[in-house]
Amino acid sequence: MVLNLALLLAFQLVGEVVSRALSLPVPGPVIGMALLLAGFMSLPKLAKRMLDTTKGLLAHLSLLFVPAGVGVISHVEALGQSGAAMMAALVLSTALALAAGALTFVGLARLTGSREDRT
Repeated sequence: MVLNLALLLAFQLVGEVVSRALSLPVPGPVIGMALLLAGFMSLPKLAKRMLDTTKGLLAHLSLLFVPAGVGVISHVEALGQSGAAMMAALVLSTALALAAGALTFVGLARLTGSREDRT
Protein backbone atom coordinates (compact mmCIF):
# COMPACT_ATOMS: atom_id res chain seq x y z
CA MET A 1 0.00 0.00 0.00
CA VAL A 2 2.84 2.40 0.78
CA LEU A 3 4.37 1.69 -2.61
CA ASN A 4 1.01 2.39 -4.26
CA LEU A 5 0.70 5.74 -2.46
CA ALA A 6 4.26 6.57 -3.49
CA LEU A 7 3.32 5.72 -7.07
CA LEU A 8 0.32 8.07 -6.93
CA LEU A 9 2.51 10.86 -5.58
CA ALA A 10 5.16 10.15 -8.22
CA PHE A 11 2.60 10.59 -10.99
CA GLN A 12 1.49 13.86 -9.39
CA LEU A 13 5.12 15.00 -9.19
CA VAL A 14 5.72 14.14 -12.85
CA GLY A 15 2.60 16.08 -13.76
CA GLU A 16 3.81 19.11 -11.80
CA VAL A 17 7.22 18.97 -13.45
CA VAL A 18 5.69 18.71 -16.94
CA SER A 19 3.21 21.50 -16.22
CA ARG A 20 5.85 23.90 -14.93
CA ALA A 21 8.56 22.97 -17.43
CA LEU A 22 6.27 23.51 -20.41
CA SER A 23 4.35 26.44 -18.81
CA LEU A 24 1.06 24.69 -19.45
CA PRO A 25 -2.21 26.20 -18.19
CA VAL A 26 -3.24 22.74 -16.94
CA PRO A 27 -2.51 21.95 -13.26
CA GLY A 28 0.18 19.36 -12.60
CA PRO A 29 -2.09 16.94 -10.71
CA VAL A 30 -4.44 16.82 -13.71
CA ILE A 31 -1.56 15.95 -16.01
CA GLY A 32 -0.37 13.36 -13.51
CA MET A 33 -3.85 11.85 -13.36
CA ALA A 34 -3.97 11.66 -17.18
CA LEU A 35 -0.59 9.93 -17.18
CA LEU A 36 -1.82 7.53 -14.51
CA LEU A 37 -4.88 6.75 -16.62
CA ALA A 38 -2.61 6.07 -19.61
CA GLY A 39 -0.55 3.79 -17.39
CA PHE A 40 -3.69 1.94 -16.26
CA MET A 41 -4.83 1.51 -19.84
CA SER A 42 -1.46 0.24 -21.07
CA LEU A 43 -0.74 -1.93 -18.01
CA PRO A 44 -3.92 -3.53 -16.63
CA LYS A 45 -1.84 -5.21 -13.90
CA LEU A 46 -1.02 -1.74 -12.57
CA ALA A 47 -4.71 -0.85 -12.36
CA LYS A 48 -5.46 -4.10 -10.55
CA ARG A 49 -2.60 -3.53 -8.12
CA MET A 50 -3.79 -0.01 -7.26
CA LEU A 51 -7.45 -0.98 -6.82
CA ASP A 52 -7.42 -1.55 -3.05
CA THR A 53 -5.42 1.60 -2.38
CA THR A 54 -7.66 3.79 -4.50
CA LYS A 55 -10.79 2.31 -2.93
CA GLY A 56 -9.37 3.17 0.49
CA LEU A 57 -8.67 6.75 -0.60
CA LEU A 58 -12.15 7.16 -2.03
CA ALA A 59 -13.72 5.75 1.13
CA HIS A 60 -12.06 8.54 3.13
CA LEU A 61 -12.49 11.30 0.57
CA SER A 62 -14.38 13.50 3.02
CA LEU A 63 -11.17 14.01 5.00
CA LEU A 64 -9.70 15.84 2.02
CA PHE A 65 -12.35 18.55 2.34
CA VAL A 66 -11.24 19.58 5.85
CA PRO A 67 -8.69 22.15 4.54
CA ALA A 68 -11.40 23.75 2.40
CA GLY A 69 -13.64 24.08 5.46
CA VAL A 70 -10.83 25.70 7.44
CA GLY A 71 -10.28 28.13 4.56
CA VAL A 72 -13.92 29.15 4.59
CA ILE A 73 -13.86 29.75 8.35
CA SER A 74 -10.66 31.81 8.12
CA HIS A 75 -12.31 34.14 5.57
CA VAL A 76 -15.63 34.49 7.35
CA GLU A 77 -15.71 38.28 6.91
CA ALA A 78 -15.62 37.91 3.12
CA LEU A 79 -18.38 35.35 3.43
CA GLY A 80 -20.45 37.87 5.37
CA GLN A 81 -19.93 40.58 2.76
CA SER A 82 -20.78 38.53 -0.31
CA GLY A 83 -22.37 35.43 1.17
CA ALA A 84 -25.66 35.79 -0.70
CA ALA A 85 -23.91 36.07 -4.06
CA MET A 86 -21.69 33.09 -3.25
CA MET A 87 -24.68 31.02 -2.17
CA ALA A 88 -26.57 31.89 -5.35
CA ALA A 89 -23.54 30.97 -7.48
CA LEU A 90 -23.13 27.71 -5.56
CA VAL A 91 -26.78 26.69 -5.93
CA LEU A 92 -26.95 27.70 -9.60
CA SER A 93 -23.69 25.95 -10.53
CA THR A 94 -24.79 22.79 -8.71
CA ALA A 95 -28.13 22.79 -10.51
CA LEU A 96 -26.44 23.35 -13.87
CA ALA A 97 -23.91 20.57 -13.21
CA LEU A 98 -26.70 18.15 -12.28
CA ALA A 99 -28.68 19.11 -15.38
CA ALA A 100 -25.63 18.72 -17.62
CA GLY A 101 -24.90 15.30 -16.14
CA ALA A 102 -28.50 14.15 -16.55
CA LEU A 103 -28.72 15.43 -20.13
CA THR A 104 -25.43 13.74 -20.99
CA PHE A 105 -26.68 10.47 -19.51
CA VAL A 106 -29.95 10.68 -21.46
CA GLY A 107 -28.11 11.52 -24.67
CA LEU A 108 -25.69 8.62 -24.24
CA ALA A 109 -28.54 6.26 -23.40
CA ARG A 110 -30.25 7.22 -26.65
CA LEU A 111 -27.04 6.85 -28.66
CA THR A 112 -26.25 3.44 -27.24
CA GLY A 113 -29.84 2.22 -27.49
CA SER A 114 -30.75 1.56 -23.89
CA ARG A 115 -33.43 -1.01 -23.02
CA GLU A 116 -36.07 1.62 -22.23
CA ASP A 117 -35.85 2.98 -25.78
CA ARG A 118 -36.49 -0.49 -27.28
CA THR A 119 -39.84 -1.05 -25.54
